[in-house]
Amino acid sequence: MPTGNPVVRVLDWLRAGYPEGVPPTDYFPLIALLQRQQMSEDEIRAIAHEVVFKSGGEPISETDIGELITKVTNELPHPEDVARVSTRLVAGGWPLADPH
Repeated sequence: MPTGNPVVRVLDWLRAGYPEGVPPTDYFPLIALLQRQQMSEDEIRAIAHEVVFKSGGEPISETDIGELITKVTNELPHPEDVARVSTRLVAGGWPLADPH
């Protein structure tokens, strides 16, 4: 039966993936993976405002959004974060560039 406790879920996940224990070479990648959190609403709002400001009225591409996410978070953008910024921009009536 799954538990709601996030620590227990992470430990269960680690035990399932590493039944013999985590090898030292995997420590840093695992910490990086577990550390990444979804962007906050404040970060989403700041990026949306910055994208609109820099666009000069032109449609905004996912690349533009991704570049600003990288600038704000100092990490490569996750598709979910790009989608959240895109959704906020569209909800505000801002045009998005055709991805094709």
